[in-house]
Order: sequence, then C-alpha cells, then structure tokens
Amino acid sequence: MPINPDAVGSTSEPHEHSWTSKDALIYALGVGAGAVDPLTELGFTTENTADTAQKVLPTMAVVLGVGGFGAMANIGSFNPAMLVHGEQAIELFGPIPVEGTVSTVGEIVGIYDKGKGALIVTESLSTDVATGEKLFTNRSSAFIRGEGGFGGDRGVSGPQNVPPAREADRTLTFQTRSDQALIYRLSGDRNPLHSDPAFAAMGGFDRPILHGLCTYGFTGRALLHALCEGDPARFRSMEGRFSSPVFPGEALTINIWVDGDAAVFQTTGGDGRVVLDAGRCTFA
Repeated sequence: MPINPDAVGSTSEPHEHSWTSKDALIYALGVGAGAVDPLTELGFTTENTADTAQKVLPTMAVVLGVGGFGAMANIGSFNPAMLVHGEQAIELFGPIPVEGTVSTVGEIVGIYDKGKGALIVTESLSTDVATGEKLFTNRSSAFIRGEGGFGGDRGVSGPQNVPPAREADRTLTFQTRSDQALIYRLSGDRNPLHSDPAFAAMGGFDRPILHGLCTYGFTGRALLHALCEGDPARFRSMEGRFSSPVFPGEALTINIWVDGDAAVFQTTGGDGRVVLDAGRCTFA
C-alpha cells in the first residue's frame, strides 16, 4: 500500500530498552570518542579509570529511544533503500545513566507531501523504568524518496537556525575512520545501507555511507566539549538537518556560533560541503 497520511496521531506500544556500561562505551567509540584527546574522553570510553567516573554521551539518546519508531509500521509500505534520515532533535532532562532501562512511546506527528518524496515526522518520550522520571525525548524526520505526490500538506519549509554573518566562535575538526560505520552499527542500527555495497548501490550510492546519527554523534561531542566543558549535565538539547551523505573516512568540521545559553552550528565534510545544517544546541 502507498503512504497512509491517516497514520498521523498513531502511537507505538511502550517499548523497553536496556543498556549496560559496555553499551555506553561501544556507542562512545562508534562516534569517535577518544580519538582526538583521549585525556578528556576517558570518562566516556573507560569504566575503570581511578580518577574518572564513567559518563554517557548525551547523543546516545538517539539509540536508546529506538522503541518510539514502532509507530512507523502504520504509515504503509515503502522501499527501505529509499529512506534517508532528514532531521533529528533530542532534549535531555538530565544525564543519561551509565546503565538502566527506559520505556519509550512514539507517535507519528506529521506526514508531509514533498513532491519527490514523503516526509514522516515522529516524536517519542523515554522514561526511566526504575524511577518513572523523564530522561529524554527524540524528534525525527525521515524522507522517503519516490513516495510523494499523494496530495498531502507540504509542511513548513524555509531556512532555520541560520548562522550569523561572521566567523564561527568555535571550530572543531574530527576525523572519522574508514570503518566508522562498522563500529557505529554495533549500537543497533544494522541498516545494510551502511555496510553492504550492493544495498548502497540500490539507494544510488557508489559505496556504503556513514549513518546520519553517527555524524550527529560526532557533532554532539564537539558541542559537548565546546559549550559544556565535557559535562553531560550541562547539555540540554540538540537539533539538526542532514543535508548531505557522509562517507566513512571523511573529516568532519563543526562550526559553532554562540548566543548566551544557545548556539547554532553547521557540520561540513572533507570537501567543505554542509552535511548537517540548521543546527541548534542549548546548554547550561
């Protein structure tokens, strides 16, 4: 069946997802932690350093809240090779525990006809099963190429979170590895678009691309260090739009413009093209 716009408002069943200290370490390595300045990231990449208690990168919320995407089952059938991640936003209500269990409920909040494709927007809330407290929210949009033209609302368009016309206040460059996607996929996203050359070719790519959420995690690390001195308790929210695929092995440069307790940012690839746009982060 084609995309079903009547799926807006449908929700997923509550989904529990547990993680351990090891999962947090694997996620940190998957988004490059420790590669630039290990001394500042031992708290994210080790659990047994005498002077450093283990911490969790805030962007791990994107893999811990996976149950919220269960509502996508209501939108109809489509070719998964034609799906690309459009936008991602997280909001945190405090540091993510080193281990625990969350219960996540997701909702389809928008289905938009973009002509060349359909844009599906989901939101989810994850609560700590042990305490009942809210831990984080995820808001995500997925663009499905070739599924537009069904006569639906086009939704909001136009520039958002535009950087000011001046040099960035802070700039950090991180190098991804040629096998970065193979490490990141260990955190749960086994989409063959990021590992299987034949499947990537079906989507129009000459080789597997990096997970958009891996680029998101590299960017989140830059924001955490540039704005929060590496302290997850100060990290409040992050949002951005994926504007170009990234290939494993590329360098990622994050440009940050600060305005009080918020900042806008852009991430560029090795050739200077913008790969994560319309970025905004809030912090304490």
